[in-house]
Amino acid sequence: MPPFQYSNDKKAGSPASDAEIAFANAIRKLPPTPAGTIRLFDRQDFYQACQSDALFIATHHFKTQTVIKYLGNPSATEPQGLPVVNLTPSAAQAFLRDALTTKQLRIEIWESDGGKSTKWRLAKSASPGNLSSVEDMLFTHTELLAAPVILAIKLQVKDNVKTVGIAFADTSLQEMGVSEYVDTDLFSNTESLLIQLGVKEVLITGEDKALEYDHNKLKALVERCNIVLTERKKSEFTNKDVEQDLNRLLRGSLQASTRPLVSYLNLLSDQSNFGAYTMKTHDLEQYMKLDASALRALNLMPDPSGLGGSSKTMSVFGLLNRCRTAQGTRLLAMWLKQPLVNLHTIQQRQDMVECLFEGQEFRSSISDDFLKSMPDFHRISKRFQKGAASLEDVVRVYQALLLLPGLITVLENGVQDDGDAEMADGEDVVEKEESRERRWKGLIEDLWLGKLRDYSASLTPYQAMVEETIDLSELARHNFVIKPEFDAMLLDLRDKLEGVRDGLDREHQSVAEDLGMEADGKVLHFEQHSLFGYCFRLTRKEGSAIKNKKGYIELKNQTNGVHFTTKALKELVDEHRNFTKEYEKKQSSLVKEVIGIAASYCEVLEMLNNVIAHIDVITSLAGAALNAPIPYIKPTVFEKGAGSLKLEEARHPCLEVQEGVNFIANDVHLERDISEFGIITGPNAGGKSVFIRQTALIALLAQIGSFVPCALAELPIFDSILCRVGAGDSQLKGVSTFMAEMLETSAILRQATKDSLVIIDELGRGTSTYDGFGLAWAISEHLSTVTRASVLFATHFHELTALAQEVPHVTNLHVVAHVEDKPESLTGKEITLLYKVAPGVCDQSFGIHVAELANFPEEVVKLAKRKADDLEDFSENPSEEATANPSGLPAELVAEGTALVESFLNDWATRTAEAPSSGDVEMNSGANAVEVEIRELKRCFEEYRERFEGCRWTREVLEPTTY
Repeated sequence: MPPFQYSNDKKAGSPASDAEIAFANAIRKLPPTPAGTIRLFDRQDFYQACQSDALFIATHHFKTQTVIKYLGNPSATEPQGLPVVNLTPSAAQAFLRDALTTKQLRIEIWESDGGKSTKWRLAKSASPGNLSSVEDMLFTHTELLAAPVILAIKLQVKDNVKTVGIAFADTSLQEMGVSEYVDTDLFSNTESLLIQLGVKEVLITGEDKALEYDHNKLKALVERCNIVLTERKKSEFTNKDVEQDLNRLLRGSLQASTRPLVSYLNLLSDQSNFGAYTMKTHDLEQYMKLDASALRALNLMPDPSGLGGSSKTMSVFGLLNRCRTAQGTRLLAMWLKQPLVNLHTIQQRQDMVECLFEGQEFRSSISDDFLKSMPDFHRISKRFQKGAASLEDVVRVYQALLLLPGLITVLENGVQDDGDAEMADGEDVVEKEESRERRWKGLIEDLWLGKLRDYSASLTPYQAMVEETIDLSELARHNFVIKPEFDAMLLDLRDKLEGVRDGLDREHQSVAEDLGMEADGKVLHFEQHSLFGYCFRLTRKEGSAIKNKKGYIELKNQTNGVHFTTKALKELVDEHRNFTKEYEKKQSSLVKEVIGIAASYCEVLEMLNNVIAHIDVITSLAGAALNAPIPYIKPTVFEKGAGSLKLEEARHPCLEVQEGVNFIANDVHLERDISEFGIITGPNAGGKSVFIRQTALIALLAQIGSFVPCALAELPIFDSILCRVGAGDSQLKGVSTFMAEMLETSAILRQATKDSLVIIDELGRGTSTYDGFGLAWAISEHLSTVTRASVLFATHFHELTALAQEVPHVTNLHVVAHVEDKPESLTGKEITLLYKVAPGVCDQSFGIHVAELANFPEEVVKLAKRKADDLEDFSENPSEEATANPSGLPAELVAEGTALVESFLNDWATRTAEAPSSGDVEMNSGANAVEVEIRELKRCFEEYRERFEGCRWTREVLEPTTY
């Protein structure tokens, strides 16, 4: 029972018990909860959060304040008493899983020292990158779907060269890795590495004053990537004792300094870690580089905040994830963050996907008959090593191993000539088909079959051990026990127990005969009581049968009857209890031996796990490609720099599956030296953003080995995808929208190479029209003439299209809109967005027309139209100042004011188009779109308010308008 007892339903003003007061006083004496940390108290039967942690859990987990109770006496800061929230073990498990894997919080679990003491101590602590202390609690009934990677960074600057040394660890897989590289001032390589590894937590020292400036930039990068940052002492980043520590952990030899991780994760405190870890190096150059901006812009992973929508199709990972195993799900997430740059490996994956894409029955058999029954061998292996496994884990592995021969047979026979090639016209087609099947068989043999046969043979003794030791006949009743025949002592105890049970049956029959009753349980019941053990029970009506009768001992007289026993039964019950304890003790010792034997197979189980995960991901990619609204196709991928990007009827994989969307496909051509830089203009919400994002996404999918949503796809290997998409500020960190935009663009200019794919959307919106255009032009000119990257640039600066006249490989594209006269409209025209991209220039943005489509307030639309016309008249007829300038202000003030209004309208229209709840496809969705328009207008206006009030022309023009 909990050390303190109290009522959870205490009402305000009711007296507090001594236990409540003692508990509340003890909690108030503890130091405050560190920022980003939630503290729970283990009350044995339940968990409890107090003070601000209780308010957080009530708000964000239970989503109601009614779960908050108040304990103890009031205080100056807590007038109602100590606020607490109680969590059952299952509720605590759900909260911890969400807090550590989604909300990126740290957790502390405190325990009391028992009895009536009010002393509490920290028993467990966990963070997003260090789940080891709570892993068994978090994933009792669910599998670990994302690797908790933690990374330590050490900076060194020598001769103005910045060297970054990193060490990372995944405690769930017992892997450690290292890397060292030269980085830029913006730490662009470090950002790519954080994305590639899917890091959850970063360790860094905050004490090195000489590198304080660089450390601050590194911290800002980590926060931008939504990764937990933990500062550690500088002493932990030295080489002291690291060789000795690592040699105890690693299977192989020491390769690098990883002391901060060993210390922070407290790895040496658990002997199961000794000799269990493997070491590897991570080479940044073997994968395409992605930054945090690309990860967000392409919607690769689900939004942890849930703002992006709950549907799995709102992210690329959710769309492609048809994996049947936890290890397959983890591998798919890793592939998406680590697109390949090795053509041979890319083509291998494509061929495997093609094989399962073409063989639907083959794929279904693998997925439904085998993969869905495969456990997470990594997790079970870790429990084996820790001695925390059960016989159920041993049996789960055994049952999976029984499926291996069938899986091997299916893979051996899966790729067969179905006769279609014989019917094809021409020997070349037949030969090509046969060549393709030979290639498939060769890959299946090399990547899967050969390994599966070896692992199956290595695990044959495991199967024999299970069949010899575990009573498989009991599995149907969900009993996991050692077979009595396995051990002579266990068999002897089993025989003695059966002898006692026979004696119990005889005593039952004897008492029934003595009382003249049937032993069928209708009147005389023979049952096992929680307190008395085996005993007899008569109904109260028949209870008088044992009164004044020798040899019967009444135990309890209740409403449901009279419980009684006999001397002989008592002796038998004592014997049964003693033999049962001995039997269970022997069972327990044998179970430990069996688990110890099973642990010796962990290495081969982990290798088997890797193959199962690979099969699962390939199967998942093939299933997603085939079940898309229009099946995906196999892209042709060239070596880096050896070809041009050519997509026909390209589609956005996530948008095309949304309900009610009739997606319009588009062609994309980024041909080297001809059209490698595309400038896209056109109406707001016309499809520009979708067009550039889907292009980058298709390139990424091709380089993970997936099929792509196109009718035809030819692409070179890109070394990076760099994105400047969407407006985002961080007011709490002092970073404005424009500054965030400039930081991202600066990173692009420094990282981009001729083999990069760059997508830019609406650059230069956060400043004046003139400054914004100047920046957009300069950046475009640099990328097109110096960097020579493949670029898609969506913009409302129509003047930027003149770059095509100066640089021959710059081309202009526009999104098509049908416009016709409509006198009754506020703007005099009606616009229909066609979402089709065509060559050429669009010389207007139609922002005001889109506002009218969104049912914007009539007076605002009229004002916007009038001021836009004034600006246009002023630009075309600068000499007619009196007509274009009824305010009588100097021309430069009018120009400044009208430019500000135009910037405001363009900014508002663009933000609306990119708002999470709207987007290019949802602009005609009725009330939701109107709400988005109004919401974005208010936000935009608040940002521009100070500038409007500081401009004389806008003050005079907008004076009649209510702000």
